[in-house]
Amino acid sequence: MSQNSEKRRVVITGMGVTTPVGIGVDNFWASLKAGKCGYGEAKSYPTEGLRVTIAAEIDDFAPVLEGLPKHMRQADKYSQYVGASAIEAMKDAGFEGKIEDGHRAACIIGNGSGGITTLEKSYKDLFKYEVKRTHPLTLLRALGSSAASHLSIEFGIFGPTFCITSACSSATHSIGMVFRMIRDGTVDMGLAGGSEASLDWGTTRAWQALYVISQDGCFPFSAKRDGTVLGEGGGVLVLEEYEKAKARGANILAEVKGFGMTADGLDMVNPRVEGAAGAMKEALAESGLQPSDIDYINAHGTATKVNDITETKAIKQVFGEEGAKNVAISSTKSMHGHLLGGGGAVESVACIKAMEDGFIPPTINLDEQDPECDLNYTPNVGVKKDLKYTMCNSLAFGGLNTVLVFGSAPK
Repeated sequence: MSQNSEKRRVVITGMGVTTPVGIGVDNFWASLKAGKCGYGEAKSYPTEGLRVTIAAEIDDFAPVLEGLPKHMRQADKYSQYVGASAIEAMKDAGFEGKIEDGHRAACIIGNGSGGITTLEKSYKDLFKYEVKRTHPLTLLRALGSSAASHLSIEFGIFGPTFCITSACSSATHSIGMVFRMIRDGTVDMGLAGGSEASLDWGTTRAWQALYVISQDGCFPFSAKRDGTVLGEGGGVLVLEEYEKAKARGANILAEVKGFGMTADGLDMVNPRVEGAAGAMKEALAESGLQPSDIDYINAHGTATKVNDITETKAIKQVFGEEGAKNVAISSTKSMHGHLLGGGGAVESVACIKAMEDGFIPPTINLDEQDPECDLNYTPNVGVKKDLKYTMCNSLAFGGLNTVLVFGSAPK
């Protein structure tokens, strides 16, 4: 692999998602526009002894699973969600079969906890039911890098292929890394995104012990918010160097304009305003845009007490008090839940569809805003508006901040 000192333009040519509000980009986007709520009482795992019994689950995946290649059907759910999303994204981008030059392609897929449901089942079998041996694929299913490997196998990708694990910033980190690899000439195209499938009894117990998940619902920026709602699913984007995508006649959906990443260096669960603001500033600086150029922000918006106030303050620091009030914001987590390591990919798709469709998705369940969250979060009903540039924020536990800036498809 060679490197080119000239910075190249990077575009999105394909997208795929698997979410609690719809499998496939069209279904997902229709649900966001309609303000559909994707969570309810958990069905896929036992809830006895749990204080929190709601989750944003994917309950119609069986038909999709049957159509996946055998090596993906045998994988953990988090890899299956990535597989389904990648197959949709590659088809959307106009690729069939193996990539022509797999050595010039990358595959970076993020997740927060890998095949944790596989491990929970394995430990339950061993220690509760005292089975004599675990399933032979347990180790491979549990690996955090398995999803990236499955895509490499399926599409013939021989370039950089690995996993990024940075909690709720995992997918956004992954997209940013592929963007920079293409921009700098390391590769010409790549798959990037992330997923999570950690809805089980043990994981819920761990999250509820921190008192950051809600018993009632996901209410970002609301006075009544009391935590997020855990979800499952993910998304994959196809990124390509602009001139090569144009030469092959690809349908270009959007352009990646900039990426920023910072660490708070402060606390594992209490975010720092300067960390989030720094990532937004970095992304804007790389994009060559001013804050006033951004038409829409898909906020991290987890509906936790501290995060929503911190993100609001960070937006004000970057955009200024007046500018912050003028930019449209929403948290689509209010609908699809918090997809953790897959959230940044799904929310990036929301940003791109928002530009394509000229529509800002709403923050549902927002009847009474917290006085400290005093910006325009597009409450309850989406708004039609021409959008040229959008921003996607992912601000993870551990103080790991990532921000992407997207532009409309080049003319």
